[in-house]
Amino acid sequence: MGYWETTGSIFIKILLINMINIKHREPDKVMTLSRLGSFHQSKLSFLRSFIREFKDWKFNQDLFDLDTNGYGTAVYSVTNNKRVYSLICYANELDSSERSDRVIATKWDAAFVLHDGTPSKQDIDRLKNNVPKQEVGRMSYKELTLSRANKSIRIFNHVVENLSAGNQPDINILNDVGYLYRTTAVYGSGKFGLADRYRIKDRPEINGPFRLEMMLVYLVRQFTFDQVNHIAKAKSPGTAVQLDKKIARSLGIGNSTGLGMAPFIVNHPALLHKWIFAREEALKQIRSIKTVSSDDLNIFRNCLKQSKYNIETWNTDSDYQNKKIKSLKSDLIKFETEFLKSININKEYLWNDLYRWIDVNLSEEGVEYIISMLMEPYEEIINPLVNNMSSEEDLYFDIPAHHTVADLIKSIQKNYKNVLGINFDKKESISNFWFISKNKEEPRVANRYEEEGSELEQPLAIARDIVSLHRRLLKSPSNQKISEFLILNDDLRHIVRRCHIVEKFPYAEIQDNTIGENLIPIDMLRFKLSFFGAQKFDPRSDKWLRICMYQGAPLMSDLKTSNDLWIYEGQA
Repeated sequence: MGYWETTGSIFIKILLINMINIKHREPDKVMTLSRLGSFHQSKLSFLRSFIREFKDWKFNQDLFDLDTNGYGTAVYSVTNNKRVYSLICYANELDSSERSDRVIATKWDAAFVLHDGTPSKQDIDRLKNNVPKQEVGRMSYKELTLSRANKSIRIFNHVVENLSAGNQPDINILNDVGYLYRTTAVYGSGKFGLADRYRIKDRPEINGPFRLEMMLVYLVRQFTFDQVNHIAKAKSPGTAVQLDKKIARSLGIGNSTGLGMAPFIVNHPALLHKWIFAREEALKQIRSIKTVSSDDLNIFRNCLKQSKYNIETWNTDSDYQNKKIKSLKSDLIKFETEFLKSININKEYLWNDLYRWIDVNLSEEGVEYIISMLMEPYEEIINPLVNNMSSEEDLYFDIPAHHTVADLIKSIQKNYKNVLGINFDKKESISNFWFISKNKEEPRVANRYEEEGSELEQPLAIARDIVSLHRRLLKSPSNQKISEFLILNDDLRHIVRRCHIVEKFPYAEIQDNTIGENLIPIDMLRFKLSFFGAQKFDPRSDKWLRICMYQGAPLMSDLKTSNDLWIYEGQA
C-alpha cells in the first residue's frame, strides 16, 4: 500500500470521526429568551423524576376529617423504612368575593403544609392556627414546604353535581380547565419559619431539584379528588358515585404564576446551568448513539403520536400562545411527512440526522418539543443527569481577585458574544426596568419612559451590565488585578462575579436583553415551569400565566404499577 493511499485512508477515518464528534449546543444558541420560552416538559422535568424516584414509597391517607361541605383537616403520608413526610390539609369556607389568585391574597379555599415526620395532634392543632394564615402565620423547623390553593369553582361544582347524581362529569368541560384546584404559591427554604434548607439538603431521597415541592403538589392533587368525592357522597348518599379513575388521572393541579418566577433564573446562575446542561448533555448523548433500536424508535414514535392530544386540548385565549401552538402543529406535520415517514432505522447516528434536520427546518418551538420527545426511550441516560440538577450556589461566590483585566476581557468576549452585540445606547434597548413593588412586595417590570421608579431598578439587566463592564475594562490597564479594578468599580462587583461563574458554567446566563422593548416576560416563566413539568401554558397577559401540573399522572393507588410514560398514556 502506497504512502498516499495509507495516509488518505487515515485522513478519511479521521474525517469520519470528526463528523460524529457531536458537541453540546452553544450557549449563545440555547440561552436566548425566545428559545427558553419554547421549552416543554421532558423526562428531566422535576415532577416526572419525582414519581420515578418515589413510586416505591408507601403513599397513604392517614386522616380525613371533613364535614359534609368538605371543610376540615386531612393528612397524607409518604413513607419508606427510614423517613416519613406528611401533608396536612386545611380546607376552609370561603366566600366567592374573597377568592383571589393573587399571591398577596389573605384567604384561600385550602392551605397545605408538608411536615417532617408524622404530625402529632398538637402539631395539627398548632398548624391549624398558622397554616391558613400563610404570611401572617408562623411555621417551625418541623415544616418543610407551604402552599395554598383555590377551587376552579365552575369545574369543581360541575364535578360535585354530576357525581352526586350518579353521573360522571363531562370530560369536554373538564378539558377546558384541566384541574379542580390551582395553587398560587409553594414556599420553602426558611420562609415563614419553615425549615432552612441546610437542615435537609443532605437527605439522599430529596437530592433531586424541588423534590419536596413536587411531593406537596402531588399530594394536594390527591386531596382534591378525595374532597370532591366526599362532598358528592355527603350531598346524596343514595345516588353518588366516585370520580372515575381515568377521568381523575386526566386532571392535574393548576397554578397561577406571575413575575415572581422571573428573577429566580437570573439570581441562580449556577443552578440555571445545571438544568440546561442536563438537557444539553442528554441531547448530546442521544445524538451520539450509533445504532438506534427499533424499540427505541417505536417509543419515540408513540410518544410523539400520543402527545398530540395535549396539543389538541391546549386551550388558551392568548393570541401569542395560539400562534405558537399553530406553529407547533405545523412543525409536527412537516416533520412527520418530510422526515419521519421515510426514516431509515439502519442509518447510523439516526438521532443526529434527525436533530440536524429539525434544526434547519423547524421553528424553535418545534425543535425543542422534539428534543424533549427524544429523551423518552433513554432512562439510563436521563436518570444520572437528574441527580446533578441541584447546586450549592455559595461554592461559586468568590471572585478570583488575582485575575487581570486582560483575563476578564478575554472571558467576556468568549462567553457573551450575543450580549456584546446589543447597543444599549438605543432607547429601545433599555425600555423596561425591573423593581419590587412597595405595597405588594412582588417583582414587577415597567416601561422606563412611561412610569416612575427606575431609580429603584433591581439588578436583573445582566446584558446591559456586561456591556458596561466590558467598556470600563477596555479603559483600564490590561495588567491591573481584578481586586484593584473593583476598588474603583465596586458598582459592577455583582457582574464581575457572574462572569467568573460563567467561566465554569457556560449555560449560567441568559444571553439576551431582559429590559429591551421586545421583552416578553412569560418566556422566562415558561422556561422555569417546563423544568417543573408544567403543561398547557395559558398566558393571561405577557406577565402572568396559568399552567397545569401532574395532568395524566398515576393516582396514589396506582403508583407502584405505573411507568414513566404516564404523561402520554390514554391520550391517543
